[in-house]
Amino acid sequence: MGNPQYPQRKRMRVKGLDYSKQGAYFITICTHNRQPLFGEIVWDHSVGATLRGRPNNPDQMIEKWLLEIGNKFPNTEIDEYVIMHDHIHAILFFTGDHIGSPLQDIVDWFKTMTTNEYIRGVKEGIYEPYNKSFWQRSYFDHMIRNQDDLYETKKYIINNPRAWYYDDKKSVRN
Repeated sequence: MGNPQYPQRKRMRVKGLDYSKQGAYFITICTHNRQPLFGEIVWDHSVGATLRGRPNNPDQMIEKWLLEIGNKFPNTEIDEYVIMHDHIHAILFFTGDHIGSPLQDIVDWFKTMTTNEYIRGVKEGIYEPYNKSFWQRSYFDHMIRNQDDLYETKKYIINNPRAWYYDDKKSVRN
């Protein structure tokens, strides 16, 4: 039950929802304490707001492991995704007769693979060190319920760099 002296940690998963059943899931995974380990959002006149990666492109390493999910977990496909300076958003489709790993196992595997490679990169002087942990303890998920929800979620992912760029510029002026 836990120690009554300490606050109860909020349950992030929906009780009773089968996170291995066929469907689409939107996930957000943040770096620990929102450390901007992957770069910064900048304006590029040819594409608009985009991520300028850190030296040696840790964002490319993150993308490599994100795209590897479909190979590791059969009947799982990555759809729309974006890698931001301190978090990622992605849509995962569980296709066919998905009786595979639940979403939690997939996210845990992704976090392990990326953390291990990042640690190796820090030891080799390729990546900047991080403070305490690489990823935040949990993650956000949302089961996409219909085509309108899918469309809005994709739009959110695609527009995320622009939203961050303009939010950041507003905070500089204030």
